[in-house]
Amino acid sequence: MGHHGLAVWLGFTAIVVALLVVDLGVLNRRAHTLSFKEAMSWSGGLIAFALLFGLFLWWREGGQHALEYYTGYLIELSLSVDNLFVFILIFNYFGVPAAAQPKVLKWGILGAIVMRLLMILLGALLLARFEWIIYVFGGILILTGVRMLFQKDERIDPEKNPIVRLARRVLPFSSSYDGAHFTCRTSRGRLLATPLVLVLLVVEWSDLVFAIDSIPAIFAVTRDPFLVYSSNVFAILGLRALFFVLAGMLDRFVYLKPGVALILVFVGIKMAVSAWVHLPILASLAVIVLTLAGAVGLSLARSAREARAAA
Repeated sequence: MGHHGLAVWLGFTAIVVALLVVDLGVLNRRAHTLSFKEAMSWSGGLIAFALLFGLFLWWREGGQHALEYYTGYLIELSLSVDNLFVFILIFNYFGVPAAAQPKVLKWGILGAIVMRLLMILLGALLLARFEWIIYVFGGILILTGVRMLFQKDERIDPEKNPIVRLARRVLPFSSSYDGAHFTCRTSRGRLLATPLVLVLLVVEWSDLVFAIDSIPAIFAVTRDPFLVYSSNVFAILGLRALFFVLAGMLDRFVYLKPGVALILVFVGIKMAVSAWVHLPILASLAVIVLTLAGAVGLSLARSAREARAAA
């Protein structure tokens, strides 16, 4: 568990559970499409909470751990925003009704939290036993970043997904949605899975693929499993609300994907040369902040130019 004992892990878990209960069990007990105001309020609150947690780490453990946490959180948040593009493609591909999307996001986020914990513990174990694996992680990040940088259009084909194929073989499916339900019954009482089950399986599969990129990325910043996990979880917790904030605006951030790709390449190189070159965490944070700010700024400037041209 790194430098943090069981009590710290249990305390953080209690905070996460409390936030999930407030979000999913109180504020959004009934699945519904969040209004822009609701989504902005909850997203802003979670971001503020994540930043305050960093200040708590600064007070309790010093600036080094706090900067590692903030850098990891920023990496994970940028990757999470990029992942929203894929979620939108999945929802569009399956024609998911707007009212059913919050339920898929809710279960997708819960699954992502569990998968991230398992993958972080596995990654920490591999790095502890096989130091050379850091170069494998670095190579994965560089290849992923380069592929993302030169990939023109992101396409998905869920019908080729092995999980979807297996589900179609073993489960009987209805031909249409039944609101936000995962199952329905025929007039004869036969229980069927709705297409929403396939959507959830593809979202969870996507979460697993995203984790393969994001977990090595943050291990380039810190080897402490707790800092890796806490920054991951805070980024994931805000993903559901952030989806409803940015869903209608993601097409404006045309340079966000190249910016995230450059960040992946940067942290991959940082990881690959870590045995010979040590880059201070503050310098890494500055590179990531400047890259993201540049990507967002250039995107907004282009959107403004296009809006003026259209007018």
